[in-house]
Amino acid sequence: MQRSLLEMIDNHKVERILDEAYSVLEKVGVLIENEAALHLLESADAKVDRKNRKAYFPRRLIESCIKSAPKSITVFDRYGEVAMLLEGNNIHFDPGSAALNILDWETQRQRKPITQDLVDFSRLTHHLQNLVAQSTGIISSDVPEEIGDRYRLFIALQHSTKPIITGTFAHDAFDSMKEMLIAVRGSVENLRQKPLAIFDCCPSPPLKWSNLTCQNLIDCARAGIPAELVSMPLTGATAPGTLAGALVQHAAESLSGVVIHQLAKSGSPIIWGGSPAAFDMRHGTTPMGAIETMMIDAAYAKIGKYLELPTHAYMALSDAKLLDSQAGLETGIGAVIAALSGINVISGPGMLDFESCQSLEKLVIDNEICGMALRLVKGIELRDNMSDDLFGDIYDGEHFLTSPGTLKWLRDEFYFPSEVIDRANYQTWLATDRKTAGERAHQKVNQILQEIVPPALDHTIKNELEKIMLKDARKFGMEKLPKQD
Repeated sequence: MQRSLLEMIDNHKVERILDEAYSVLEKVGVLIENEAALHLLESADAKVDRKNRKAYFPRRLIESCIKSAPKSITVFDRYGEVAMLLEGNNIHFDPGSAALNILDWETQRQRKPITQDLVDFSRLTHHLQNLVAQSTGIISSDVPEEIGDRYRLFIALQHSTKPIITGTFAHDAFDSMKEMLIAVRGSVENLRQKPLAIFDCCPSPPLKWSNLTCQNLIDCARAGIPAELVSMPLTGATAPGTLAGALVQHAAESLSGVVIHQLAKSGSPIIWGGSPAAFDMRHGTTPMGAIETMMIDAAYAKIGKYLELPTHAYMALSDAKLLDSQAGLETGIGAVIAALSGINVISGPGMLDFESCQSLEKLVIDNEICGMALRLVKGIELRDNMSDDLFGDIYDGEHFLTSPGTLKWLRDEFYFPSEVIDRANYQTWLATDRKTAGERAHQKVNQILQEIVPPALDHTIKNELEKIMLKDARKFGMEKLPKQD
């Protein structure tokens, strides 16, 4: 059983934060640029100021919509098998999303990704066992910018069977992306019953829903595709300067999203997530590896659990520019805090440089960090006959190493990382490769990509995806899609 062991705030503080968020929504309101959302709110007797495009949310409406949202969400893989059960303290890791750059191992410099990078990223994620979902984690530079969102999904669906965390950048993207998902699942109803993807929906801080992101919420609700709220308050920049103040704003923005989503279709699946940051005023940056950022994450996840909603956070990532000590310490701390907080969807492995860069080598290392975090939350179990070995002839040379108890429980008790993590002694290390963790990870990346090919997508479905993608590409002057190896 996986269980939460860390609570950044207690229920009394949660209730105070929620009370203030309710007050903000009722008295300050939220700027909403989407006409359909304003109409939904008016129909629910919320106060709407049409002139200023603001909506004010009564507490009774918010609480009603929270009650209608599912407490548990199941996400399925390509084959229709359960991959993620988002409830309680179950934790699931997936790579961080939407990187504009990739760290090139040979040059140790960032560069713009191309199609083959997306293919490699998806294939690598498919093999890494501690990542139960993939993400549209890299944006390709060799297709028109206008179709970058749906092109990521097009690649991901072909090269891994794992479910996908994704999102849209343009108004016309959702329909094409939904069409792709339907092509894989077989029908609209099959996709509703067994969702294959989660879509991020991001309010704009402070207290605003753009036309695009609000429409995403509505579209996801009506299609039965899980929506993931990603509120992004930045302390002292686009949110109050205190951690608690940022939590109030996060709660207000997220609650408004729950209301719009549930009014679009009551009972549709929604996830309480985010990507806040403790703004670093010295550099004007948004450090995801700051301990204060992680504290906000753990605290808003507690609020989501209090509301009995599935939770998400961008954690287990780093602001470092290379695979150095900073990359390891920030990612490791974040993974452990997220796991001990029982966050259901933890997005971040592989990411560097303020969520702007992906690294295949870091993804391999982070897979091991995730494995250790998953082992941590399982805790210590009391096995049958725990002290049997102490009653043997322990002073006459009997060995614990080969005892029946050791052999029976070895794999359950210990997480054994791959060769990327070096546990040999110093002399053995000297006598063998003398490689760093990054070098071993690079070797592992090459091995996986050269030797392991994920199950191929059905040829008929692949042709249908290409047809959908090419139709969109032609709108922007691209007559042929990039080659995939």
